[in-house]
Amino acid sequence: MAPRRTGGRSSNLGGGQRDGPPGSRAQGCQARGAEVTTLDELTSGWRPRLIASDVDGTLINSAERVIPRLAQSIERAVDEGCEVALATGRPFRWIQMVLDQLPVQPVCVTSNGAVLYDSADDTVLEAHQLQPAAMAHAFEVANDLFTDRGGVSLACERLDGFYVAPDYFHTWEEQGFEVLGAAEVVAEPAVKMILRNVDMTAPEMYEALAPLIDADSLHLTYSINAGLLELAAPGVTKALGVQALCRLHGVDISQVVAFGDMPNDIEMLRAARLGVAMGNADPRVTENADYVTATNDEGGVADVLERWF
Repeated sequence: MAPRRTGGRSSNLGGGQRDGPPGSRAQGCQARGAEVTTLDELTSGWRPRLIASDVDGTLINSAERVIPRLAQSIERAVDEGCEVALATGRPFRWIQMVLDQLPVQPVCVTSNGAVLYDSADDTVLEAHQLQPAAMAHAFEVANDLFTDRGGVSLACERLDGFYVAPDYFHTWEEQGFEVLGAAEVVAEPAVKMILRNVDMTAPEMYEALAPLIDADSLHLTYSINAGLLELAAPGVTKALGVQALCRLHGVDISQVVAFGDMPNDIEMLRAARLGVAMGNADPRVTENADYVTATNDEGGVADVLERWF
């Protein structure tokens, strides 16, 4: 399936000015292997047929803009027949403001791989949902575990909206939500469950809770450093979503380049032929990438794409 072109790029494309110093990790090096390798060496004789990019901290800069140079390289890729997709933890309802800055309305991986969304037709193509019993159990385990730190507040992303418990501390309040009792929040299937603790970091929460979560029942990850964990159905990751994109477009996973910056990107970067971590990436991501590019504010995705497009 070819990506659908828009009528033209938004005239509101951002400037791409740097908001801070470059990332502290080495740029332009291989991360997974012991030897330092250049991008030319990693990609000699190879060219991607599918570009899968995370959004926050990766495709967009700190001002939430796609810099013009990156939009132009994506336009050239589309013109040359390469498939392009967002692969994001955001729900599909929250990606249009990003797509408006691009020259294409593609099929995208959303909610960390739980939802495959055709943005051109505004249609959900696939959805993998958590079941109420698994969510209720995870909430109980986390609440008991973090009792001394105030417990956890709860939210769920369903296909029809974002539902939160009364004590939920909002990270994306401006996007809209409905308040329900905690038991009601987990009473129906959801594509993503969120556990929140404002007094802890996400890495702290993850390290404590992960050993208590059965991977056969739930997948646990995080995409921001603030105290917020994201749960999905077992085996549901961005890698699963990208594999679905490959089937849809007739592309092999060995023809994919993927970009990301946070732990919810790791499975995708490892699955792709070329997994690229941003210069601002979490160290866990850098360790699992093939290559480290510049930061999102420096146009790190464009730096790589311009090698081919």
